[in-house]
Amino acid sequence: MTFVVFAALAAIALYLRKVISGKDEPAHADLTEDQIKQQWRKLGFFCELDDSKRLWVLTGSRAGLLYFPDLLLGYVNDPQNAVDGSKQHYDPYGSLEIMTWRTAGFDANAIRGSLDDLTRLAELVESKLVTAEAGESITIREEFAAESPYGLFLDVRPDGFDPSSADRERLGATAKPAPKPAV
Repeated sequence: MTFVVFAALAAIALYLRKVISGKDEPAHADLTEDQIKQQWRKLGFFCELDDSKRLWVLTGSRAGLLYFPDLLLGYVNDPQNAVDGSKQHYDPYGSLEIMTWRTAGFDANAIRGSLDDLTRLAELVESKLVTAEAGESITIREEFAAESPYGLFLDVRPDGFDPSSADRERLGATAKPAPKPAV
């Protein structure tokens, strides 16, 4: 009986720590640099939150960035994500969070909205990327959530761009920039 009470108290303490801090435990803290690079490549784009510009920045080739609408639609089609407050973390660090919520928006914690909103965002991103050329940038905010404190910035790079090369902060000198295309 004492063990059960102790276990319940420990579980409550862990839950409260997570709720109070507002942060999940760091995802994949034990990955090697090579594993991190492979996860960026599998995701298809690099993602970071730029708090100073109030933007979610996704960097990749047009083909790589088109994985983002697929990610959104995969999230929408998972029945576990139908309830407000449901969320999933993506990228090697788990910083990209998609969340089911009653109002659409981008903030410092998540890209959020109802399942219909997230479907609309996937369609909006896809339609913008259809004609995008390398070197272009696309900002989405007004069309998705005009009152949102943050926006979504798509940095379109040349075909063959390696998304792990944009992760200089965590990988340092081991991440080499993508080669310049021959003109």
